[in-house]
Amino acid sequence: MTYQHLIYDVEDRVATITLNRPDRHNALSQPLVDEIIAVMKEVDADPEVRVAIITGAGGKAFSSGYDIKESAELPKRSLADWRARMHKDITFTYSVWDCSKPVIAMVDGFCFAGALEFAMCCDMRYCSDVSKFAAIEARFSAGIATMIMPWLLGQRSRALIYSGDTIDAEEAFRLGLVDKVFPKADVAAEVRKIALRMSRVSMECLKANKRAINQSFEIMGLRNAIEYGAEICASMDAVGSPEAETFDTIRRSEGLSAALKWRAEQFAPFE
Repeated sequence: MTYQHLIYDVEDRVATITLNRPDRHNALSQPLVDEIIAVMKEVDADPEVRVAIITGAGGKAFSSGYDIKESAELPKRSLADWRARMHKDITFTYSVWDCSKPVIAMVDGFCFAGALEFAMCCDMRYCSDVSKFAAIEARFSAGIATMIMPWLLGQRSRALIYSGDTIDAEEAFRLGLVDKVFPKADVAAEVRKIALRMSRVSMECLKANKRAINQSFEIMGLRNAIEYGAEICASMDAVGSPEAETFDTIRRSEGLSAALKWRAEQFAPFE
């Protein structure tokens, strides 16, 4: 299959998937999301692939999250619309969770909002020392991060979700959000080395072990929690909030850049 918004390469049992919208910090547009879902199915079906690495092009961002410009152009949506949107988001996020093979998120730069949700569903996360992480959507909305992060960080997820604050690579490692931090110059080579070593394990063992680990989380209720959280998110987004209404008003009258500037100004005195 040919892809327009990502690069797919397979070499020595390792697939590398590169989100390729560097001019937009690899923002998750709907076409890119659709291609990621498709490429994960290709990874799953390819007998030559045992491990996959997902990263972002440009060296500045894994991804800045869902494309705000794209979503801002949509009209006001009903609860049914938001439920459908959350279903799409969950399908996208599950694309790596449900892949039968190990998937590594290699973060070099920003990893925000929907991209953080996606990375958290990968089997492992490695990052460069200049990387930044944030569930920034939690400041005016809700997202799948609120449903997934507690499974990784436990009670420590509360501060990140309640504040929407940005944390650096070392803090992400301390909290357990990433498995290891590498110097920026070395991260690609080091992560590939990890993937190559992992790919020496038999396909049957890799698949069986991933299935067993995932099943452990699902027995504890991960899927139910995500489905319940998605309904809360859809309801919240449909109803809105005063802050969200102000953001939308500024966006419509002055443009998206002005709205984003206003949102940042609300938190600037407390950074």
